[in-house]
Amino acid sequence: MAPPLVALKDVRLADGPRFLFAGVDLAIAPRERACLVGANGAGKSTLLRLLAGQIAADAGERTVQPSVRIALLAQEPELTGETLLDYVTAGGAEAHEAAAALDGFGLDPSRGTFGLSGGEARRAALARVLAEAPDVLLLDEPTNHLDILAIAQLETLIARHRGAVLTVSHDRAFLERTTQRCFWLEDARVRRLDKGFADFDDWAEAERAAKAEEARRLDKSLAREQRWLERGVTARRARNEGRRRRLLALRAEKSQLMGERRGGLELSAGEGPLSGRRVAEARRLSKRFGDRLLIKEFSTRILRGDKVAIIGPNGAGKTTLVRMLLGEEPPDSGSVKLGTRLEIVYLDQSRAGLKEDLTLWDILAPGGGDQILVQGRPRHVAAYAKDFMFDERQLRQPVRSLSGGERNRLLIARALARPANVLVLDEPTNDLDMETLDKLEEMLAAFDGAVILVSHDRDFIERLAGSTIALDGRGRVVETPGGWSDFLKQNPGFFDPSTAPATSENAASAKPAAKAPSGRIARPAARLSFKDQRRLSEIEALMERAPADITRLEETLGDPALYARDPALFAATSARLEAIRAELHAAEEEWLTLELRRESLAAPRA
Repeated sequence: MAPPLVALKDVRLADGPRFLFAGVDLAIAPRERACLVGANGAGKSTLLRLLAGQIAADAGERTVQPSVRIALLAQEPELTGETLLDYVTAGGAEAHEAAAALDGFGLDPSRGTFGLSGGEARRAALARVLAEAPDVLLLDEPTNHLDILAIAQLETLIARHRGAVLTVSHDRAFLERTTQRCFWLEDARVRRLDKGFADFDDWAEAERAAKAEEARRLDKSLAREQRWLERGVTARRARNEGRRRRLLALRAEKSQLMGERRGGLELSAGEGPLSGRRVAEARRLSKRFGDRLLIKEFSTRILRGDKVAIIGPNGAGKTTLVRMLLGEEPPDSGSVKLGTRLEIVYLDQSRAGLKEDLTLWDILAPGGGDQILVQGRPRHVAAYAKDFMFDERQLRQPVRSLSGGERNRLLIARALARPANVLVLDEPTNDLDMETLDKLEEMLAAFDGAVILVSHDRDFIERLAGSTIALDGRGRVVETPGGWSDFLKQNPGFFDPSTAPATSENAASAKPAAKAPSGRIARPAARLSFKDQRRLSEIEALMERAPADITRLEETLGDPALYARDPALFAATSARLEAIRAELHAAEEEWLTLELRRESLAAPRA
């Protein structure tokens, strides 16, 4: 087996009185596709910096193979230089490679580095590390501020990357698509799972259960302190099942209300039955900026208790739509009727209002004292902060000492403390660890009011949304009952410019269609082409065969004496296993594309 490109052995690092790492071992192999998972504040970003050689450990050993190049995408990259091309080439990339990488992310290489949006800055930073073509690519929250299309593009780029990739991310869907190994940082040590992130939760639960059982045997009082006992398998599954039932009921209600009509909703004029339930009722909203049409004749109804996700590329008009729905932005045409006694609370992704010199206590209790009102009920500041995993010691620390995830948790705590019956959350999942995401999902699912969620986190949308509103940035807006997967099934190719319907807005730029023969009407194919049908059959055969091959190879590698007995066989088996997993992943993605195409061709046409 090839030696690791970079490795840490028995690494120790202290952060004041506590150890961040107390004997960490971690090795990155060639072509590795791995993730690093852990709670906010566990030290994931610090561990990436150790691997990159940007900081040194207090003890232990870091080894790097000769000539190995390592590139690190920081969680909050700082862009320097006059232009984006200057910034990207400063990382060591050739000018033509840098320009191509920037262009691939839709950025002008001659553009200045100041005044960029969060998404633009993130894409520029990704262009820099990818243009360097490193042997080891370290990514710290790479999907933050990226829209869904950019995230899909990044997944493709990672699949094509020739080097190893280690990712820290909260985006479950992204990790499931890009990883084949998991490193879990907990209790100042790292444990390894030789499977992709899709298997991580079950494995982590089993690990925690085993740890709790061991502690129970040693000392019953210690067992009571185990976090696992607070979030046991049975209780967690019961909560998840209850939330799943409520979500399915919400989606069914939304589907019935919408009449399962796509592309827009015609609403009845009667308001009586909705008295006290209506948040907003929109009819045929349209909005443009200059010559660009963002929203065309979109109608919807949002009721108390609805959980609505809004998705689309950056700049498609998501925030504009939210502002129109809440009466803060007038439409060019159409109307919005708002409910009465609306109490709206915003959670802004810009993190405005978190002054660096204020303490957490100042933020949560700006009026002073040790009591705050949470949804109209008094709570002690420390007790409320503990709900969001802040200990009392942190309450007197300044905001500047917090990590990105901790700052986002603080914003959520402040927002949810206010009396509200409408929550508007703009990218709330940025920088949050998965445990916090689970807690946020539970709180939002239990919230009695309406939730409007602007997000690019596909897994979070899938687990929370009763309906999904999608904007393509060219005027089309559709609402689909359900979450992300329901939207994909019912609107294949929605974000593809080539699928945009011909309208007066795009007719001038559209290429003229070829004329049909005289006396005949040109119709789209009603089924897949022969080539696509044959490819679909090949993929299905591969998908049936690959799991058995993977199991057989995993069993071979499970022999603890194999490496010592036959290193060449071990290396060949490992390489074959990685190749089959990658082939299966690619086949599943291609199968989904072909299936969606087949369904769309088979759908009845007007």
